[in-house]
Amino acid sequence: METPTPYNKRVYLDNAATTPMDERVFEAMKPLLITHFGNPSSIHAEGRKAKSILEQSRKTIASLLKVSASEIIFTSGGTEADNTAIRMSVKSLGVKNIITSPIEHHAVLHTIEELEQEGVIKMHLLNVDSKGKINAAELEEKVSVLPHCLVSLMHGNNEIGTINDIAAIGNICKQYNALFHTDTVQTMGHFPMDFNTLNIDFAAGSAHKFNGPKGVGFLYVAKKNKIAPMLTGGGQERGHRAGTENIAGIAGMAKALDLSIAELEKDKVKIENLKAQLKQELINHFEGIEFMGDTENALYTVLNVSFPPILPSDLFLFQLDLHGISVSAGSACASGANQGSHVLQAIGAKHDRNYIRFSFGKFNEAEELKIVIDRIYKIFQEQQS
Repeated sequence: METPTPYNKRVYLDNAATTPMDERVFEAMKPLLITHFGNPSSIHAEGRKAKSILEQSRKTIASLLKVSASEIIFTSGGTEADNTAIRMSVKSLGVKNIITSPIEHHAVLHTIEELEQEGVIKMHLLNVDSKGKINAAELEEKVSVLPHCLVSLMHGNNEIGTINDIAAIGNICKQYNALFHTDTVQTMGHFPMDFNTLNIDFAAGSAHKFNGPKGVGFLYVAKKNKIAPMLTGGGQERGHRAGTENIAGIAGMAKALDLSIAELEKDKVKIENLKAQLKQELINHFEGIEFMGDTENALYTVLNVSFPPILPSDLFLFQLDLHGISVSAGSACASGANQGSHVLQAIGAKHDRNYIRFSFGKFNEAEELKIVIDRIYKIFQEQQS
């Protein structure tokens, strides 16, 4: 049973966690759940129809990324895509050293840490500054002395929104013959992507971050890299990933990405305005507000706000939820079972602050922001009374 809220309208500002499905995506998926349900590995009519839909979806995604259809492997989501790129670089491509940063998604960090614990690779962490930015000179220094290593750095950080210059990183990797994997889960569908002009070996995407279905994603693998499958069995995905493909999910993902790219500029302007409006309203209404990450070159979908300490972070998040606001929270310290945010810890965030991530989507509206400000103000008043 959900916690009752005294407010009639909830406001969802947690789009970096997941986005609501676009109704047009749902409509595109319905026939594939009911009518065209065949197994694409089967040779009968239903199977051939499913196979045709599968490959057309692959071509759609590939064309949007300016790559070959053979370079797209469908997965269960971003986590599997990241794991496949990292683990198979070690198994198939002879990687012994992996360079990454302390603010990567756990799908990357935990995978690399596990491989190091197994003794198959050595992990090299780059330093990040207070905004979560790496130093390109430090990256080049490490890459230059670690032959044929893997560099794994995300495009946009999911907690603080800081963006890496993946074009510059790719050029450094190419210069020193290093492999480059980037998690583009937060940027896919929100920024134009042309992998044909970037020196990227692997990139991960996840449909539910751009208004598609959950449980489906993809891995881009540059054709020069021949990797073994992480999942073995039936030999689907041209031998790259075993398991019957999620046809409805894949077709929904292709539709969602197509819509996102086609409407990107319009949606970007709207979301940028929402983010700027909320930021200004927070400054106007609350003293001591700070903003985390690189506020100049950041995801336009993410605003990480540091509030003065009025409640422990988990209680503040609970109060926001009780007041009808759906957001994410992080802590800069670890205590008990709460490990805190590794991202906030890495950038030296203050331990005695409340950190709230507001993340915006194309279905948010300006009037919702007034509701958010009013309800946060009410929480502050309640705590100070």
